[in-house]
This record gives sequence, structure tokens and C-alpha cells, in this order.
Amino acid sequence: QVQLVESGGGLVQAGGSLRLSCAASGRISSIPAMGWYRQAPGKQRELVADIRSGGSTNYADSVKGRFTISRDNAKNTVYLQMNSLKPEDTGVYYCKASVGFWPTMKEYWGQGTQVTVSS
Repeated sequence: QVQLVESGGGLVQAGGSLRLSCAASGRISSIPAMGWYRQAPGKQRELVADIRSGGSTNYADSVKGRFTISRDNAKNTVYLQMNSLKPEDTGVYYCKASVGFWPTMKEYWGQGTQVTVSS
């Protein structure tokens, strides 16, 4: 069993910054990929950014240049540094981790953390 614990969400003014953290714990052998998704009111959940164990990253066009994803493999933790925040960044942010070795990898999700950006 694997659990994901998120932290760092909150209320911030437009132009401000937040740093989200997500730590994985439990029966972990390998985490090939970790990422962040978000869901705004009335919209579907979308990928924000993800990162592989080797360090390669992928970003949504809407956050590229403003957000930075990173991970600490020794701590099984992924981070999302969010700068120049906009009201449209508001939503529930979810952490996702792919755990194990192929072909028996499983996906785990955090409970989500609220990010609210005011004008």
C-alpha cells in the first residue's frame, strides 16, 4: 500500500507564489513518474506537469515558464514551484505517482490540495 501526502496549498494574490509538496510512503520499490494535475470548478482534471525518475519533465502550455516541477528521489517527494500565479490557476491540485516495475506498475493519487488565486 502507498499513500501520498500533499501540502503547500492555500490562498494567494495574483502575481504571488506557492510551493506544493507531495511525499509518497509505504511499500515503495520504484517511482518511475510523479506529477501534478488540477481541476478547476466546472472543468475536467488536467495535467499540469510531470517528471520521470531520470529528470525529464513535461508541462502544460498554460503554466510553462511560470511553474517548475522537481523531485527528490531519496525522499520519494515531488514539488511544484508556482510563480506569477493567475486567477485561472485556481483549482484543486492532485499529486499522482506511478509505483513499481513494469508490467506491474500501479497509479496512486493524493486527496488534493486547494489553491486559490485572488485578483
